[in-house]
Amino acid sequence: MKVSKKEIQTSNNMIHYTHIETGSSTICFMFSGSGYNYDKPLFYYATMTMLQNNMDIIHVHYAYGNDLLKKPLTEITEIMMADIQPVISDALKNNQYTETIFLGKSLGTIPIANNLMKREEFLTSKMVLLTPLLKYDAIFDSILNSQHQGLLIIGDKDHHYNPIQISQLTKTNLELDVVQNANHSLDIDTFDASHSITALSKVIEKLQETICCK
Repeated sequence: MKVSKKEIQTSNNMIHYTHIETGSSTICFMFSGSGYNYDKPLFYYATMTMLQNNMDIIHVHYAYGNDLLKKPLTEITEIMMADIQPVISDALKNNQYTETIFLGKSLGTIPIANNLMKREEFLTSKMVLLTPLLKYDAIFDSILNSQHQGLLIIGDKDHHYNPIQISQLTKTNLELDVVQNANHSLDIDTFDASHSITALSKVIEKLQETICCK
């Protein structure tokens, strides 16, 4: 396994990312949440799961101010894609990868749902949406109208959870899982460590099922 810290200079920014290589033909691009980075439990064990399945991984290291989510969704998407797209292009430029997976949490689900899921070149990519921001109508509509295989997980105590929306999303090709009593971090209550660990284990089991099945 090879772990490389890389950077790309764009016209406006220096983009940093980590590329974990196992020699695989499958790569998983991961997009973190706001304040929920790659050393947090969901990403730590998601990364471990990908490595267990001999998949390459990219962590995109972006950082935004607290005012980002105050902007219109279109602008948020443009700002994030300006950081993400150069990394995707750099990773895929040598045609080493024949399969792609996109995994995002919270803020990281915006570029997936509002851009990548709509693009022809990624129609066969698997999409993993952890605590997606379903209060944005465009995010919900994009997921609802998608034909992608993948996984969507949200807690029923998440402020973006809406049982009517989730019922509608059962019509998609995504595997849906609602974690009972889980908040936006998929933790149970506030300090229930034991049940939070159990919930995390089930999330990772669902992820394993999703990525191992062709």
